[in-house]
Amino acid sequence: MSTAGTRLPEGRYARSSDERADRKLKIAGAVLGALLLALMGYFAYHYVGQNKISAEVIAFEATSDSAVRVHLEVRKDSGTSGYCTVRSQAADGAEVGRADFRFSGSDTRIDEVVTLRTTATGTTAELLGCHAD
Repeated sequence: MSTAGTRLPEGRYARSSDERADRKLKIAGAVLGALLLALMGYFAYHYVGQNKISAEVIAFEATSDSAVRVHLEVRKDSGTSGYCTVRSQAADGAEVGRADFRFSGSDTRIDEVVTLRTTATGTTAELLGCHAD
């Protein structure tokens, strides 16, 4: 004696509740994925597109126990003014100097050597960031 299969005949009955739940989960996952992608694009645009000033430390030299000369290269939009924050640390990692250096004018690229005053001998010069006004 054979038993009848547990499978329902094709097209005879409506979709099962599992198939409907799978379809709803796929739609919800697609919508959430699209929203996440849009959010990442928004933040990427504002991080890259809205940053009007960028800079890097080309070289630095401790000129004395109380000063470090820092060669900065600043790239900015024409007419944008702002400032860059630079700090120096001693050999033990303690911060010995921090200052903001302002940049303005119509130039889009500025090479400038600035002097950072320190409270002890500075062994590093680190650019913390630049901000437009």
